[in-house]
Amino acid sequence: MDRLPIHVSMLTPAEVERWDDFVRRCPQATFFHLSAWRDILEGVFKHRSFYLYAERAGDIVAVLPLAEVRSRVFGHALTSLPFCVYGGIAADVDAGPEVFHMLEMRAEALATALGVQHTEYRNLKPVHADWPRQELYVTFRKALLPDVEANMLAIPRKQRAMVRKGIKNGLVSHVDDDIERFFALYADNVLRHGTPALPKTFFERLKAVFGEACEVLTVTDPAGKPLSSVLSFYFRDEVLPYYAGDDTAARDLAANDFKYWELMRRACERGCKVFDYGRSKVGTGPYSFKKNWGFEPQPLSYEYRLYKRDSVPQNNPMNPKYRAFIALWKRLPIGVANRLGPHIVRNLG
Repeated sequence: MDRLPIHVSMLTPAEVERWDDFVRRCPQATFFHLSAWRDILEGVFKHRSFYLYAERAGDIVAVLPLAEVRSRVFGHALTSLPFCVYGGIAADVDAGPEVFHMLEMRAEALATALGVQHTEYRNLKPVHADWPRQELYVTFRKALLPDVEANMLAIPRKQRAMVRKGIKNGLVSHVDDDIERFFALYADNVLRHGTPALPKTFFERLKAVFGEACEVLTVTDPAGKPLSSVLSFYFRDEVLPYYAGDDTAARDLAANDFKYWELMRRACERGCKVFDYGRSKVGTGPYSFKKNWGFEPQPLSYEYRLYKRDSVPQNNPMNPKYRAFIALWKRLPIGVANRLGPHIVRNLG
């Protein structure tokens, strides 16, 4: 018996609840497939968004969120999804290859109409073995054990010693109601690394839109001085530490190590089953740090359709052509960097 026909549509406000209901129950979908990202990308970064979904017999069977990013420096792209580590098509397990084909064909027609240079799908797993891909990034995901102490003992010995050092130093973790302490640590941290900070309004919008699913955890010393902070997302039974920042004193006090343990401990007590340590570039400090926690890297399959370019774009700090810019940025006063940064970083995604 032939399958019922598939219809591809663009998301409208009337369909938002259906879209999100599908995302929450679809095993392939992630936190970044939720419809609220569309308003954030458009409202904060002014990126036009095109949220496509496929229906069969009146039921949503797959979704594909896309956003257009225009930059004179970094190019013109259609991405799924900027500022998100995961994206691409999320489909029911029995949706069938024709659903992927129809969504990709609609995306290709959209890319042609917009005149983009390429389309990027930030897939967790490979979809098209013959498409050009970016092999720079991996993710780190690990199951949380139901017992807090069992999770502590699962951390490799040397890293566990760093966590215990933070505990011995009397560090304290706090769940913040706002992003003030987080943003101060984050902005200073990225400046020291020579990269522009995302706008403060972005983090305010994340907290406002996602509510309890967006949590700020800040670590202080016994006197209350903020040392390290992380903004995390909660989705289904997962916790995703996503943006972070540290004071220069954090390293000697093991505040960063203590911070992630406290997040893990709290997530375990909250009933979470997966700790998603997020994306890192191969061969970097964050990559090594996450491996030290006993997490194994899982390659991300960022796949591309190239239209007006011959190779996959390299819009990342590891590209040698940005070294001079990074060196210059590190020398900027924090106030200047925070004013200029949002105008630059909005085009990176």
